[in-house]
Amino acid sequence: MRIRQATAADIDTLSALLDQLFSIEQDFTPDRGKQRVGLEELLAAPDAYPVVAEDEGRVVGMATLQVLISTAEGGRCGLIEDLVVSESYRGRGIGRALMDHLIRWADKKGLTRLQLLADRDNQPALAFYKKQGWSTTRLIALRK
Repeated sequence: MRIRQATAADIDTLSALLDQLFSIEQDFTPDRGKQRVGLEELLAAPDAYPVVAEDEGRVVGMATLQVLISTAEGGRCGLIEDLVVSESYRGRGIGRALMDHLIRWADKKGLTRLQLLADRDNQPALAFYKKQGWSTTRLIALRK
């Protein structure tokens, strides 16, 4: 298995992975058109780092990191989104490898904090993040 930066050639596969993710998150609905546009923008954004996990040349997982500016930290921080591993490949350490890769990248870029959002009802994901050393905060997510 190898982790590499995503390319435009990966968009169809990444959209299929996002279908899996958004079908279990209550706040989102899979929409290939929107997912394609979002992925194209991520690939073009200078402060975004979308990555894929490949197994024998087949993309089986993905995650994205976007750089933000934190006034609380007084510098750049990162938002991790879209961590998903193909259902048939879960439990093999791929999610961990994707996260470790993003954390190393963030360290090299000098990011002062990483944060992510998770569906409060996705117990497997919450257990995964807890096992990786992520902690909950007193903040809640709001959207309009």
